[in-house]
Amino acid sequence: MTHVTERGSSAGTNGAGNNRQPWSAGSSRSRKRTVTYADAGVSIHAGERAVELLKSKVHRTLRPEVMGDLGGFAGLFKLDVKKYKNPILASSTDGVGTKLVIAQQLDIHDTVGIDLVAMVVDDLVACGAEPLFLLDYIACGEVVPDKVAEIGAGIADGCRYAGCALLGGETAEHPGVLRPDEYDVSATGVGVVEESDILGRERVEVGDVVIAMGSSGLHSNGFSLVRHVLLGAGRMRLDTVVDDFGRQRTLGEELLTPTKIYARDCLKLIEECEVRALAHVTGGGIPGNLVRILPEHVDAVVNRSTWKPQPIFDLIQGKGRIDDAEMESTFNMGVGMFAIVSAADADRTLAFLAGRGLAAWQAGEVIEGTGMVQMIGQHTRG
Repeated sequence: MTHVTERGSSAGTNGAGNNRQPWSAGSSRSRKRTVTYADAGVSIHAGERAVELLKSKVHRTLRPEVMGDLGGFAGLFKLDVKKYKNPILASSTDGVGTKLVIAQQLDIHDTVGIDLVAMVVDDLVACGAEPLFLLDYIACGEVVPDKVAEIGAGIADGCRYAGCALLGGETAEHPGVLRPDEYDVSATGVGVVEESDILGRERVEVGDVVIAMGSSGLHSNGFSLVRHVLLGAGRMRLDTVVDDFGRQRTLGEELLTPTKIYARDCLKLIEECEVRALAHVTGGGIPGNLVRILPEHVDAVVNRSTWKPQPIFDLIQGKGRIDDAEMESTFNMGVGMFAIVSAADADRTLAFLAGRGLAAWQAGEVIEGTGMVQMIGQHTRG
C-alpha cells in the first residue's frame, strides 16, 4: 500500500499533493480560488496518513529477501536462486467479492483482508508453490485513513499467517464512481516452486486417497446468493442471533468469519508426505474445483457421510430452498482444501494435519474413470 491515487495520477505529483498556492497566476485584481484535487473528492493527504498507520503492521510481514521500504515505485524481492535447481514462479490474482458488502454494512473491516490473502496464497500453494510476496489494491469512494488502515491490517495479518511478505500496493480514491463508504479490494501474489516438485493432475493415480481439510465456514464464495436468500426482502437481520451458531453468535459474525489460510500447513505437508495434488475449494464448490486436478482416466469419489457441514450451510439451504447440486456447486460445504495423497501416506497425512491443529479426514478415493467427481452418500444432519 505505497500511495494513494485516482486513476492516472500519483500522490505528490498532482492537485492536493503539491505545495502551490490555490490561486490563479493572474494579476492581484483577478485572484480567485482555483479548483483543487480535493475539490474533486480526492485527498492525497488522507492516503498518506493511511499508509503511515499501516507501516508497523506491514513491517511484521517482511521476509529477509525484501529490499527497501514502503513508498517506492516498486517492491523489491531478492530471490535466492541458489536454493533451486529450476525455480518456477507462480502468480495468482483474486478479490473477496460481495462479502465486502457485509463488512461495509457492519462497519467491520479488519477481517476481509485475511479473506483476500487466503484467496490468493491458497491458489498458489495448490501447485506446490511457496507464497513469497503479495501486492494489494484498494479502491475507495473516499479514503478514510482509519478504515483503510483496518483493511490493510487484515491483509498484513493474512500475510503473516501465510508466511509471505506484503510488498506494497495501491490505494485509489474514486469519487463519483464508488459511494463514499464503498470499497473493493484485490491482490496479486507471487510464489516459487522447484520445477520437479510442481503438484497437479499428472501425479494422481488410481488408488490414491482424497483427504479433506475443514473450512472455517463460507470463506469468500457464494455471497451474492447468501445475501439474496438470507438478507433480501428483509428476511433476516445481520444482528440476528442464531442459536445453531452457538455462544450468542449473530448472523453477521458468522458471515464475516475469516477464510482459513492453509498455505503453511500444506507446504509442511508436502515436505512430510507423498502429496500428489491440492485443490483449493473456492467458486465452483467441491466438484468444480476437485475436477481440476483429475487426469482423464480417473474419477474422485467423495463420500458426504464422512463429514457434517457447519450450520450456516443448512440455514442457507433451508431459507432458500436450494437443492443439493446448487449448494455443492456454489459453496465449499465445510471443506476448504483437498489433498490427494498416496494410500500408503493417508494415515500419516491425517496424523500430521491433526498435529498442526487442522481438522482433516479421509473423504474418498481415486478410482478408474473419465475425469469426473462422484459425490455419494449423505451428510449427517442435526
